[in-house]
Amino acid sequence: MEKVGVLVISYGAREAAMVDAFVRSSKYDVRIYVVDRQRNPFNVKMAFEHVVIPDLSVRDIRKFVERRLAEIDFGIVGPEKPIIDGVRDVLEVELGIPMICPTKRYALEGSKVAQRRLLQDIVPEVNPRFKVFDPREYSNVEEVKKDLCSWLDELNDRVAVKPDAPAAGKGVGVWGDHFNTREQILEHFFINFKHGPVIVEEKIEGEESSFQAFCDGKHLVPLPETRDYKRAFDGDKGVNTGGMGSYKDVGEFLPFMRPDDQEQEVNIIKKVFNKLRRNGENQELRGMPFYVAFIHTGRGPKILEINSRPGDSEIQNILPLLKEDFVDVCFKILNGSLTKVKLEEAATVAIYKVPPSYGGYAEAFPERVRKEEVGGPVDFTEAYKLSEKYGDRMRVYPASMELRDDGKVYALRSRAVCIVGISDDIQAARDISLEGIRTIKGGALWHRTDIASKEHIERSIRHMNELRYRLL
Repeated sequence: MEKVGVLVISYGAREAAMVDAFVRSSKYDVRIYVVDRQRNPFNVKMAFEHVVIPDLSVRDIRKFVERRLAEIDFGIVGPEKPIIDGVRDVLEVELGIPMICPTKRYALEGSKVAQRRLLQDIVPEVNPRFKVFDPREYSNVEEVKKDLCSWLDELNDRVAVKPDAPAAGKGVGVWGDHFNTREQILEHFFINFKHGPVIVEEKIEGEESSFQAFCDGKHLVPLPETRDYKRAFDGDKGVNTGGMGSYKDVGEFLPFMRPDDQEQEVNIIKKVFNKLRRNGENQELRGMPFYVAFIHTGRGPKILEINSRPGDSEIQNILPLLKEDFVDVCFKILNGSLTKVKLEEAATVAIYKVPPSYGGYAEAFPERVRKEEVGGPVDFTEAYKLSEKYGDRMRVYPASMELRDDGKVYALRSRAVCIVGISDDIQAARDISLEGIRTIKGGALWHRTDIASKEHIERSIRHMNELRYRLL
């Protein structure tokens, strides 16, 4: 078998899913070189070599890769920070390692302001009404407050407040969810404003979906739709998080969507892609330059944000379904020949288990936190036994977890572990994922119980029907 060396720059479960897809290769002898934020137990086990760089600094990544130049054929990046910091520019240009991620220039999530202005130029219909407040354009707080209040009057306070810089979904505040008075809007705004530009845009009512696509610089290959759960608690309550879980239906789109909804999404992103592609090709876009949060309204889709990396947990819904070798998919991305991706027709549900410090859980539900377990080791024994029972129908992807010198695994402060269930329908996949989640013991970990629930999905369907009915 041909040996292939793959560099994986990792943050959590999303990259564990990539590693899993690589090591399942039946065509290649894949050697994985993982640059990780911590000693992720799955990556440590699967990697040919594993190194920890806590801040994922491009300089230190370069030093590691330089020592392995003869062994690494290409690299792939999951988290946004190294992409925004230009890891591809450095490793590809300076060391000659082909990278699957956009260049720094096309790290679109680096600025929400730039995103809005890009969309305004290409597909203005997907933008909500918005206004940018830049600290460099104001001489004092009262001047800012006057402009902001005037804008809030125009939108009747029904707004979303977003920092320009990436905040993993956690800096965003929305009327009715994070604030209910103008005073609360102002407080949220100025917390973000002291760090840089802030966008204040009209709140959009609708149902969200996540669009993802592979790109080889010439072709855009859309993947099936997924639904992310950003809010911390059941019933879509609590603060925004990096995502508590997600689901994918058997087909290409979600239960609350119609076929033309997805067609509209694809057409919108193709317009953006064609603009950025310039003369038919732009290798700087290579990777997953479009992971787009859409919101479907009665009048068509709007875009909440664009990211230049795979979704987490949305890519975990996709990678286990690959019917072709992931190494071959990556080679096609690198040589500009990726025109389609073959996936198994199945539903998937990904659910995260997280520590009590995550999402404000310990403060909201102190009576539920098993204090004797907080900070203690996490036991995967039963989860791995269950995964043997289900085989390819269940995947266990550790995320913000650390294998320590005592041989035990501990949860850190972010999302700890993702369980993916795979089956012929959403509810059966959800049952497998929940069964796996419940076998993970220790660390006082908790999870949302309503991800991909029949009730939540039916509520989304009713909501979309109501929004469409209002236009009749």
